[in-house]
Amino acid sequence: MTTPSPASAPSMPEHEKTRRHPVAFTLVLLGLLLGLIILWRLLPHKKATGTGHAAQAVAVAEVAAGDIPVIYQLLGTVVPIANVTITPRVNGYIARIEYQEGQHVNAGDELELIDPRPYEAALTQAQGALAADRAQLEKARIDNGRYQRLLTQNSTAAMTAKDQQLLVKQLEGQVKSDEGNVRTAQLNLMYCHIIAPVTGRIGIRALDLGNYVTIGQSGGLAVLTQMQPISVIFTLPQNTLPGVWDEIRQHDVLTVEAWDSDNLQRLATGTVRALDSQINTATGTVRLRGIFPNKTEELFPNEFVNAHLHVKTLKHVLLVPGISVQVGPNGTFTYVVDKDLRVRVQPVKTGYANDTQTVILSGLKAGDKVVTDGISHLKPGAKVTIVARDRSTPSAL
Repeated sequence: MTTPSPASAPSMPEHEKTRRHPVAFTLVLLGLLLGLIILWRLLPHKKATGTGHAAQAVAVAEVAAGDIPVIYQLLGTVVPIANVTITPRVNGYIARIEYQEGQHVNAGDELELIDPRPYEAALTQAQGALAADRAQLEKARIDNGRYQRLLTQNSTAAMTAKDQQLLVKQLEGQVKSDEGNVRTAQLNLMYCHIIAPVTGRIGIRALDLGNYVTIGQSGGLAVLTQMQPISVIFTLPQNTLPGVWDEIRQHDVLTVEAWDSDNLQRLATGTVRALDSQINTATGTVRLRGIFPNKTEELFPNEFVNAHLHVKTLKHVLLVPGISVQVGPNGTFTYVVDKDLRVRVQPVKTGYANDTQTVILSGLKAGDKVVTDGISHLKPGAKVTIVARDRSTPSAL
């Protein structure tokens, strides 16, 4: 059996070859077209993202000279200058109450009366004993005078005259004791009238009419608080003490404001004249007392306040918004916008700062423009466009 040669193998019909060539060509053409579309879509994106030179919008402020008050914000508590617990000084029943709870009273006003009748009786007894002993003393003095004359005439014994002399001294001592008893009785009678020692507001009373009270009654009868003037005790960090103490010595008084606990509303304005005699080693602070007139009683005892102590005013210093000052590995710096609208990093040395402004001691000059907004994405040499200017400083553009 003979094997057919390859030449004699059946070949693909011509019409089949002709049909496959256009299909392959079409597929290739579609692939090229799809690649061109994808390339065309990518080219604009690459162009937009590849340049990296789009200017960044920033806000700036101009450095200029101005005045800024040095104000320390400190924690404080309203403390009355006088806070008196009214306690009885004699025993007895409360016979009368002369005040209403929460009432304002003046120094010297009668607040309560303890039944005075036992003390009136004691005073009468003491006065009677004094009168009797004074009469005896007067008789003894007369007798002593007579005995001394008889002694000079050798008409009486020397011992008798001496005894009469000593009797006079004894009765003189008794009279002094009686006078002391009378004074004690008078004081006890006076203490029956409970008097306000200071002017202020009296609080809730502890005992009502008819109760029996004793000397040093536990809890007292009521608390009387001086409201006008009133003080605020606040603490100052020891590192700021030298500057504050120098200002007090030079001006004798500093201004202090009391703000509410949220530090949003000013309540009153007062003065500071005194500070404590020593630093608290546990906290590293020293106490100061501010005095406030409190005419409308805007400050209430034991109220928590924020004390704003005005130490001095810095004149003609360079000021920038505090937000423009940044802290880096090499210290504080600001971004300065040059004339060609490019930014550079400028190291600065800062001084006093408050909530909005910072004093520049060195590194900037008046007229420099510092970036206040849009800082987070800046790099040295970056191109910027100024869209706003910060007007929080006196030198605002």
